[in-house]
Amino acid sequence: MEPKASVTSPQDKPLPRWSLSSSSGLRYGSFVNSLSSLTPNTEDNKPATSPRGAYIAVAVLCYLNLLNYMERYTIAGVLTDIQTFFDISDSTAALLQTVFICSFLLMAPLFGYLGDRYNRKYIMIGGLCVWLVTAASSSLVTESFFWLLMLLRGMVGIGEASYSTIAPTIIADLFTGPQRSLMICIFYIFIPVGSGLGYITGASIASLTGDWRWALRMTPILGVVGLFLLVFLCPNPPRGAAETHGEGVRGQSSYLEDIKYLLKNKSYVWSTLGVTATAFLTGALAFWTPSFLSRAQVTQKIRPACTKEPCDATDSYIFGAVTVVTGILGGCIGTLLSRRFRDKVPNADPLICAVGLLGSGPCLFIAVFVASASIPTTYVFIFLGEVLISLNWAVLADILLYVVIPTRRSTAEALQITFGHLLGDAGSPYLVGAISDAIHKSKPETPDWSFHSLKYSLMVCPVVGIVGGLFFLMAALYVTEDRKLAMRLVEEDPPPQQGPASEPSMELDTGRNNE
Repeated sequence: MEPKASVTSPQDKPLPRWSLSSSSGLRYGSFVNSLSSLTPNTEDNKPATSPRGAYIAVAVLCYLNLLNYMERYTIAGVLTDIQTFFDISDSTAALLQTVFICSFLLMAPLFGYLGDRYNRKYIMIGGLCVWLVTAASSSLVTESFFWLLMLLRGMVGIGEASYSTIAPTIIADLFTGPQRSLMICIFYIFIPVGSGLGYITGASIASLTGDWRWALRMTPILGVVGLFLLVFLCPNPPRGAAETHGEGVRGQSSYLEDIKYLLKNKSYVWSTLGVTATAFLTGALAFWTPSFLSRAQVTQKIRPACTKEPCDATDSYIFGAVTVVTGILGGCIGTLLSRRFRDKVPNADPLICAVGLLGSGPCLFIAVFVASASIPTTYVFIFLGEVLISLNWAVLADILLYVVIPTRRSTAEALQITFGHLLGDAGSPYLVGAISDAIHKSKPETPDWSFHSLKYSLMVCPVVGIVGGLFFLMAALYVTEDRKLAMRLVEEDPPPQQGPASEPSMELDTGRNNE
């Protein structure tokens, strides 16, 4: 049914929030009421939260994002110690990450659905509590209960899913225009920063205490502080508040209708495939690179093979530092390129992501094959590859926010996380480990062959990176049209003005009687 306009005066009823009813006659794929980063940052746009409160909220969310990724990659920082302690193979060790990611992706759609309909702050608080308890408990597992460690890692993923799907949508409802792009950039920079610090703190604490389990206890301790900050300093702004002068938008669609809308959004679909390739690539590299570099140095006779914990953690320190630096550098460069070229090149954002992944492939290929000859050269190409990959973090998040309407952003985040992890980093560490084990069994076991088997298995990473670049090139074909449509709809349907109105207000009537 086509929407019809009914005229009401301000005295008859208060100005309603923007409504995005599923029966409004608006076709799937349109961007009514969703300006995201393309919305002009005018003086009339009054946020639902004070500017100071909004910046404090972003700081709290960034702190939690930092801890989120620190905890996720602490395991990788002490992986050699864990393998020695439990006496497990590469593929079995990789199950720790696979189980975590699988639970994470299975719960993400649920939290996306809840995040679009209920109080997002309360959902994050509940998830954070689960994360704190299970992360701390995983450090208490004894030598004969590896299955329990896997179970607890899975429950940690449940807690983290609640935060990762919802936090970006809160930032999107606190800022608009260039400010949103900047805040999203800062938020996503903490992914590689937290990952790198996870390696460093994990290896450092294990080395200082002589027990890798203490490494798993640090982030829960810091997380208690984050829980209090979240409770007292983070708001729950109305959905779409940044685009509607603080009023927000009100959605009345079913979950199935949300999914149909997203599947018909071509920019979202192709960018999600690109995110999946990025997740596959980063998941495998993050989990296996420290162990790969350690085995390379054993092959070069730089150090002996580790037979008793604690193992040499030098590679975790260096790789962690590289991840932090490249994450900050790549994230900033990506955001600066986006802001500089978006007006001149309408499809600049997916093109930046494509260049990043396509360029990382050759760098990673060279890094893998020179590791047996020169560790410094390997680090140089790892550095270049990670900078190129990190161009994507903030930019790809911004793409989602400006091609999805506010009432469906949590669902969009959740489905992108689910699909990205399901076909990305949920299986990539295990796949690399399984390929390594299969190659390793073809010859008698030696430290040198252990290194080469892992080297050959890592070759899947640059291939996936190139495929991901092609996905972003496909997204670039559609994002310009989506941007123009969004801007045109904004001009035709300006948001309602706050306060008393001198003229009658126009309201979309979907055929139901207004109460």
